[in-house]
Amino acid sequence: MTTVNGATVLVTGGQRGLGRAFVQGALEAGAAKVYATARTPAPESDPRIVPLPLEVTDAKSVAELARRTGDVSIVVNNAGIGSGAPLAEADMDEVRAVFDANVFGALRVAQAFAPILAANGGGALIDIHSVLSWAAGSGAYGATKAALWSLTNSLRLELAPQGTQVLGVHLGYTDTDMVRGLDVPKNDPRAVVRDVLAALENGEAEVLADDVSRAFKAALSGPVEGLSVASAA
Repeated sequence: MTTVNGATVLVTGGQRGLGRAFVQGALEAGAAKVYATARTPAPESDPRIVPLPLEVTDAKSVAELARRTGDVSIVVNNAGIGSGAPLAEADMDEVRAVFDANVFGALRVAQAFAPILAANGGGALIDIHSVLSWAAGSGAYGATKAALWSLTNSLRLELAPQGTQVLGVHLGYTDTDMVRGLDVPKNDPRAVVRDVLAALENGEAEVLADDVSRAFKAALSGPVEGLSVASAA
């Protein structure tokens, strides 16, 4: 279990969408400081929020971020990009770009901060997946989330000896800028964050943030009628 109260937290992609909700949720849970990254960070009015630049596809940018944030004990691996192209038709450069951001970018962050978390007592790494980790037919984006889920499961085993809690988060459509124009039921990002931080405090390894994620996870062990990509995020 990892305590947010008094901790220093890093949220990648922390100035918009779900990342912004994680920043605010961490502060409400008592975090002493939160680093919020963006490609081009904007100033923050709350002195507890420190905006910093990050491009997860750039190894030098990730290394510089780690150099400046050696006091971090909780990392939220949230930054990523979307893609709607079917794999059979997608331009390979687009597929590479999505994998570079969503999979290799997340791994770059994990590798850079693993020794920092170890030095600060173990701490926690939170990886943001999707219900699409388990739903075929969602193109390059879904494939990246499946890869990230596998990566997270391996990191959980590898980082356990240093005392780092690795928490994977699965969720469907959530009310952020990315899906604001879609007329579908959506999660409240603040509720997602509350559930994730509670799971962190309870020492859990995985969060299924909504009914659709729970249904798809259950389907992994057997057929469940009525599930389709159209009901996922």
